[in-house]
Amino acid sequence: MTKKKCILEMSNISKKFKCGDDVINILDGANISIYEGEIVALVGSSGCGKTTFLQIAGLLDNASGGKIKIKGKEFQNESEFTKTEFRKKNIGFIYQSHNLLSDFTAMENIRMPLRVQYDSAPIKSERKVSELLSKLGLDKRRNHYPSKLSGGEQQRVAIARSLIHEPMLLLADEPTGNLDSKNAKNVVDILMSTVKKYDKTLLMVTHNMSIANKADRVFTIEKGKIVEKKKRK
Repeated sequence: MTKKKCILEMSNISKKFKCGDDVINILDGANISIYEGEIVALVGSSGCGKTTFLQIAGLLDNASGGKIKIKGKEFQNESEFTKTEFRKKNIGFIYQSHNLLSDFTAMENIRMPLRVQYDSAPIKSERKVSELLSKLGLDKRRNHYPSKLSGGEQQRVAIARSLIHEPMLLLADEPTGNLDSKNAKNVVDILMSTVKKYDKTLLMVTHNMSIANKADRVFTIEKGKIVEKKKRK
């Protein structure tokens, strides 16, 4: 059996905030290793540091201490420019608020990361967009603007947008937080099946344990540290 590559490795991560004369340790020696093709859920009480940890994993925030490696490359001492360039090509983000551009159609929103990267292969990008629209059940909605899409459809467009540039790592922050239970289940099932189909790696923050238990592994943050939880049957 071929050993899976480690995509994300975060070692002894700390994050401190100063509040007046006090120093608050949000993260204090947090460790996690996530492997190629794996879906990992991160749960925990509000304010425990889940989103902060995700932002550090996505190179959007700097840790106060520790090391972060993505596919073997260390980033704690890299410049913001290097992080940004790496992030644009290798990391996809999905947020609770889908953040679609209201003046662009579903298809145009999905294409946006390629435009940011100055994509010079429109035929190739057209194939990618069509494939994702089909996979996510959005074929008939490609020319609709966000205001004409349901909440679940908007979030599926956001998922397609996060995948269009073929990132190795997907980071999702409460991706179903704004959806009702039926739409939440549909969207997370589509997200996870799509991640598996394209052999991507997903780290997802969620407060919903029924969603978390669909992941390959489940972790929580306790007293600033990452602790693996036993999945419920």
